[in-house]
Amino acid sequence: MSGALRANASRTDIDAVVVGAGGAGLWAALELAREGIPTAVLTKLYPTRSHTGAAQGGVCAALGNVEEDHWEWHMFDTVKGGDYLTDQDAAEVLAREAIPAVIELERMGLPFNRTPDGKIDQRRFGGHTRNYGEGPVRRSCYAADRTGHMILQTLYQQCIKAGVKFYDEYHVVDLVFEGGEADKGGRCSGVVGYKISDGSLHVFRAKTVLLATGGYGRAWRVTSNAHSLTGDGMALAWRHGVPLMDMEFYQFHPTGIVGIGILLSEAARGEGGYLLNNEGKRFMESYAPKLMELAPRDMVSRAIYQEVRAGRGIDGKDYVYLDVRHLGRKVIEEKLPDITDFARVYQGVEPISEPVPIQPTAHYAMGGVPTNLNTEVIAGPDGSVVPGLFAAGEVACVSVHGANRLGTNSLVDLLVFGKRAGKRMAAICKSTQLPAARPGAETAVADEMAAMASRPEGVRPAEIRRDLAALMMDNVGVYRDEALLSAAVREIARLKGEYARVRVEDTGSVFNTDLLEARELGYLLDTAEATAVSALARKESRGAHSREDYPDRDDAKFLAHTMVWRGSDGAPAERIAYKPVTITIFEPKPRIY
Repeated sequence: MSGALRANASRTDIDAVVVGAGGAGLWAALELAREGIPTAVLTKLYPTRSHTGAAQGGVCAALGNVEEDHWEWHMFDTVKGGDYLTDQDAAEVLAREAIPAVIELERMGLPFNRTPDGKIDQRRFGGHTRNYGEGPVRRSCYAADRTGHMILQTLYQQCIKAGVKFYDEYHVVDLVFEGGEADKGGRCSGVVGYKISDGSLHVFRAKTVLLATGGYGRAWRVTSNAHSLTGDGMALAWRHGVPLMDMEFYQFHPTGIVGIGILLSEAARGEGGYLLNNEGKRFMESYAPKLMELAPRDMVSRAIYQEVRAGRGIDGKDYVYLDVRHLGRKVIEEKLPDITDFARVYQGVEPISEPVPIQPTAHYAMGGVPTNLNTEVIAGPDGSVVPGLFAAGEVACVSVHGANRLGTNSLVDLLVFGKRAGKRMAAICKSTQLPAARPGAETAVADEMAAMASRPEGVRPAEIRRDLAALMMDNVGVYRDEALLSAAVREIARLKGEYARVRVEDTGSVFNTDLLEARELGYLLDTAEATAVSALARKESRGAHSREDYPDRDDAKFLAHTMVWRGSDGAPAERIAYKPVTITIFEPKPRIY
């Protein structure tokens, strides 16, 4: 075996394993600790570096602190924002439970901005309206433009206080199943972790496993996602027979820094920022006259693309301006300090006196590992549960976001369903025996990783990753069609063939990030394949999935969730099924703002 891997994996028996230490994983771990359940949190980063910390603008809840609001209005906005692909029972859970979740966070110590009378302050965000669509409402609770950072710090401190056991810089490289794979009735009974500091493998045997690993935005060239967002949890579940759901719906945030994709939060538009074309016109009045810049993200991203196509990009280039100059220095410095610093550092632009160049950036996965309302992973359209396996946060698809997520609903999602995951896992742990140990659970993944680090020749991972990112940006972006998607499916298959002979040059065992990045590339190829195959099969436009050859929404054929399974023995994915959307209150209507 290569020096990059140390043989003889150690064993740890524990009731619950949480993979990932973002908001969903931390709140789940906190609930488990409160119930007295021995829990291990494995994270490939130090917990407070998790990507939840990059969320800027706010966490929405219908508190009504600034103006009248109701959870029913929030539920409606979530359903409509998702272009009616949102499961309405999930949207109700989100909107109802957002309110106590935010209040509990405040009581844990999260430093929200305050109104003059001391309540949690709230601001506007895209797609959030009063009275079922009459106009924008102030629903986003915020801590300047560092809300995700504050959530992460608060929950981590609470977990430390509760005695949660963290395994920092352990990269989970496989799931362990007993009795067959997920689609054959198998049970998830643990994980295999790679300790980054010394290259050793560790098997964690558990009654329950939660995937809270985030998204896969690094599959695109221009993205707001950190380098760690490589679809680990989605791909590992997919490899063990779990279908992925609604992968064609990937959100492009409209206001990324040109060329590099770092996000300039929707908070800027929530505070009253404008989007301007090269004529100095607020062009959103032509696309969403009621909500203007506060229309849902998919609509704003498409509007920017249309302005650029029409020759109204700035100086004929592929971007437009975000303008906050009229807000004044006080608002900019007090409520938007981070994003305005980003503009200064990365673009050399002073937002107080200059407009900021922006363009859409790959941002958020609405799809992922399918779950029920209790965060239990399901194995197919019938809703049958995969015993022992849970998912929450961006890695999961409840589906609470449908075809397009509203801004601030991501943080609410991970809080509400992270908490639900912890409670359900605790109940299962109390009534379940620890599965029998499976000898050699780590053997397959150890062999795969050792092969990468011992090939005398082969393709470098960076070359494949670069080609994949360009392909996804060009062919599976804001606009798609049959030719682009067909070519993407073929090219991803070719890249997977190249990946089969990938070679890692670093053969050491200490902090071998080259080996882990090669492993992550495999996850990106899997999630990209699921995305392209699902997008090719959905011959309509809905939410973030915009087909120029099928520009209309088709409820007769496609008011359903896509489920796609991995092909066997490395063959391309082709098994697809559809799961009905849950409709309880709001009948699908044209999505007009």
